[in-house]
Amino acid sequence: MDILCVCGNGIGTSVLLKVNVEQVASDLGMDVNVTTSDAGSAKGTANMNDLVLTSPQLAPELEGTTTPVETVENFMDTDEIKSILERYAD
Repeated sequence: MDILCVCGNGIGTSVLLKVNVEQVASDLGMDVNVTTSDAGSAKGTANMNDLVLTSPQLAPELEGTTTPVETVENFMDTDEIKSILERYAD
């Protein structure tokens, strides 16, 4: 599963989210490839992924993509991330 983590600049909180997504996915036994992006570029690349994770504030910028966009309130909350990933586990 290809997952895109999106934040405002693509280098700060998205990297933090990426690390936590990779850890949670590993714990769930999911095979994932996680990349990061800034919000401006994400709309163009979102459709090349299976899932997009971002903050509620940035989610409206990704409207119109065919890829599911899930919002994460707290990028450090692995339980929140787990509850999202479990819905997409094979």
